[in-house]
Amino acid sequence: MKLVLLNLCTMTSVQLEAATDNFFDANKLGQGGFGIVYKGKLPSGQEIVVKRLSMNSGQGDPEFKNEVVLVAKLQHMNLVRLLGFSIQGSERLLIYESVDNGSLDHLLFDPIKRPCLDWDRCYKIIGDVAKGVLYLHEDSHLRIIHRDLKASNVLLDGEMNAKILDFRMARIFVQDETQGNTSNIVGTYEYMAPEYAWHGQFSSKSDVFSFGVLVLEIRSGQKISSFQNGENVEDLLSCAWENWHEGTAANVIDPAFRTCSGSLRDIMRCIHIGLLCVQEDAADRPTMASIVLMLTSFSITLPMPTRPEFFVSRSFNPKISPLLRHKSRPSETMGSSNSMSGNYDHPLSTNDPSMSELYLW
Repeated sequence: MKLVLLNLCTMTSVQLEAATDNFFDANKLGQGGFGIVYKGKLPSGQEIVVKRLSMNSGQGDPEFKNEVVLVAKLQHMNLVRLLGFSIQGSERLLIYESVDNGSLDHLLFDPIKRPCLDWDRCYKIIGDVAKGVLYLHEDSHLRIIHRDLKASNVLLDGEMNAKILDFRMARIFVQDETQGNTSNIVGTYEYMAPEYAWHGQFSSKSDVFSFGVLVLEIRSGQKISSFQNGENVEDLLSCAWENWHEGTAANVIDPAFRTCSGSLRDIMRCIHIGLLCVQEDAADRPTMASIVLMLTSFSITLPMPTRPEFFVSRSFNPKISPLLRHKSRPSETMGSSNSMSGNYDHPLSTNDPSMSELYLW
């Protein structure tokens, strides 16, 4: 097995397999259509996360290259750090830094674990994710659209710092490029911006839309795909807008937060920001730079959001979208039953380094 370590000392393939007890089931952290994620420990005692891509996945190689090229070049405290990767025939392994508290969705949507996410921690997680996405959009030497931002792709370390994971679907924008088009839709339906799901148009505002969905999920403590308002299962986005518009936004706040009187202003402001992010017209959504300012400065007056028309009814079926119907197929992306992925649309630009160049780093 050829092993490349970007930030670690050299180790053999035998040591890597030993780190996960030969990929023992008890060390599995999650499983999806693209492979299995394991926890492991190096001989030095350092804990790691190993993503083992599925050998029979027709999309494994391009996503593998995409993730390695991107993550190896990105350095930010709110992005999961890639330590190395390994290749042997059809075997593809990615080695990441360990995160003690797992993915956000495992805490956020688990009624037993949810109480550990108090308001202060939730607010910090929202800010961390915003800063991570801002780095991708504006502050790194690359301009990157993530295209699959969701709760299962946010990991939490021992200090509850949020770190964005999974760059299989990411797209690099060249200088002066602000929008891309594709006939192959990738990502998770519930988090998709309408212009992307219906017309294949994606931009930084597509990630902003996904961020807004995530913010509203954190505030309510419920998944967008199964938001329950009393005895009724409703659309979280429309329900949040209607209650905010009618002055009853407390109805969509996690009950655990409703007694936090000192933080109620912050909670309501987050709902307002989330609604700004999920507006139907991409031009009306704020940039990530504006969002970070909104989260950190209460002197900024927030504009009035428009109703998220795209999600007025959950009767929308992604299979009837002209692009999704002809170009996409269901995918078993980890943490979602409604992920969509089509034939890979080559997100790396033509001047990106090849896989062979990575061995020289």
